[in-house]
Amino acid sequence: MTRIALVGEAYGEKEEEVGRPFVGTSGWLLDQMLSQAGISRSECLVTNCFNLRPRPSNDIKNLCGPRTSGIAGMPQLMAGKYILAKYAPELERLYEEIRSADPNIIVCLGATAAWAFLHTSGIRGIRGSTAVTCLSVSERLGREYKVLPTYHPAAVAREWSLHPIVIADLDKAKRQSETPEFTRPSRQLWLRPTLLDLANYERDYIAPADSLAADIETKQDQIDCISFAPSPSSAIIIPFFLQDGQNYWPSLQEEMIAWGYVRHWLRTKPIDWQNGLFDMNVLWSRYGITAPLAREDPMLLHHAMQPELEKGLGFLGSIYSEEASWKFMGKGKKHD
Repeated sequence: MTRIALVGEAYGEKEEEVGRPFVGTSGWLLDQMLSQAGISRSECLVTNCFNLRPRPSNDIKNLCGPRTSGIAGMPQLMAGKYILAKYAPELERLYEEIRSADPNIIVCLGATAAWAFLHTSGIRGIRGSTAVTCLSVSERLGREYKVLPTYHPAAVAREWSLHPIVIADLDKAKRQSETPEFTRPSRQLWLRPTLLDLANYERDYIAPADSLAADIETKQDQIDCISFAPSPSSAIIIPFFLQDGQNYWPSLQEEMIAWGYVRHWLRTKPIDWQNGLFDMNVLWSRYGITAPLAREDPMLLHHAMQPELEKGLGFLGSIYSEEASWKFMGKGKKHD
C-alpha cells in the first residue's frame, strides 16, 4: 500500500541519465530526510511533475512561455510564466500515477509540485500546512487528496537552514498518511460579538477556564482587535475597528464596556501570549491595561529550543498545528 506520494519538479542531469527522479545530491538528501522522519522511500511513490530535463539548463522557466501558449486551465507558474501546452501530457501522466497509487497524502517537494496540485505559486507561505487538491485537479484525480507542500531537496542543498524544516514537514506527512480523511481540529470561533455575546462568552467559557491564550493585532498604532482562547477548541475575537477604519462598536459607551471585558480578563486569568512582550507593552503604554498574570510565550519557548528557525506565528502554526496555511484561510461567520 502506498500511503505517501513524493512529487518533485523535473529531471536534473543525474536523473536524466538513469531515467529516475531524485538521484544524485537531491536524492541523497531526500533519503536522509525521509529516514530522519521515519519514512521508507521504498514505500512511497516517487515521481516528478515533468519526467524530463529542462533545456538548455535545469531551470523550470525553460518549460514556460506566455499565457497564450500555456496549458489550458492551468494558472501561471510564476509571474508571467505559463507551462507550455506541449508539456500537458506530462501532467496527465503525473495525475494517472496518483490515481493508480491512490496515496493518503501527496508531499509536494517545491513550488512546481504545489502548482500542479493546488494551483498556487510560491512555497514559503504554504509549506508545512496540509491542504486538499484544488477543485479542477480533484475532478481529474477522481477525488480530493491531502497535499502537504515543503521545500525541494535542491533548495535544502542551497540553503541548509531549510533542512530541519523539511524534516518537520515530512514528520507531519507521516502522521497525516495514516488515513486518507482530511480533518481539522474542531474550533468554535466568535468573530463579530455583541456585548451580549461577550457576557455569555465570559459566563460559559472565560470564567471556568484556568488560563487564557491572548494575542493582539495592531493597525496604524492602535489595537485593531484582541483575541482570547480559553481552550484549544474555542476562541473569541473582540474587534475595535472595521475594515474601512470605522469604529466597530456603535457608541463610545459600548466600546468602553468591551474594553472593560478585556481589562478584567487580562487581570484575573493567567495569560499565554504570542510575542507577549510587544503586546503587553502596547496594552500598557497606550491603553493603561496590565496583564499581571502573564505566564508563557510559545514564540519565546520555540526560539529557545530552535533558535535557528523562524518564529513568526504562521511558521509556528505550520510546525505545531494541523491548521491550514493562512494563505488559504477565508473569513468565517460569527459562530463557526
